[in-house]
Amino acid sequence: MKFDKSMLLLYAITDRKPGDDLYAQVSQALKGGVTIVQLREKDMDFDAFVCEARQIAVLCHSYGVPLIINDNLEVALLSGADGVHVGADDLPVAEIRRRAGRDFIIGATAKTTERAKEAEKSGADYLGVGAMFPSPTKKNAVRITNEQLKEIASSASIPIVAIGGISLENCGSLAGSGVDGIAVVSAIFSADNIKETTAALKKKATEIIE
Repeated sequence: MKFDKSMLLLYAITDRKPGDDLYAQVSQALKGGVTIVQLREKDMDFDAFVCEARQIAVLCHSYGVPLIINDNLEVALLSGADGVHVGADDLPVAEIRRRAGRDFIIGATAKTTERAKEAEKSGADYLGVGAMFPSPTKKNAVRITNEQLKEIASSASIPIVAIGGISLENCGSLAGSGVDGIAVVSAIFSADNIKETTAALKKKATEIIE
């Protein structure tokens, strides 16, 4: 799937908890209007992860939405996912680009302008910048300010998605920051009504993206 920055408008990142029906949750998020999905499974067996990713990829593609795999290039390549997102300590962006080809979507986490420039030069398609707010999924995540977000956004020519504790209540403060989308975890996957919450978040995202 060819990457376009409009895909980043509402970026859903899965957050599995015991007993969750993740397929059903992603389905509701897609019905609510998410524009890209990242599948994150930190503790799943490799073969099970590939199997799940294949199912979620088919589901996402039925809505015309790309699937990104968190950290794991091999799972992404074997499952038919559209790309991978990596942090500073994961497989280098340049190596992923060499192995996966030009049309594979690569996202990279950037907390500084230096990291942003390095990721862009190495071939990243977009940057994930944060944490913007306290995050229930990454309690030790390093926070960055809106000013730092603006600085990173202005230093890069590739699209930016803000991440970290973003919710309906606080996402309005990101207006004017130069981001192309918001990445949401718990605000979607811990919601009582995922479809309705996702639709409301998409409306908010549309309002704050310049």
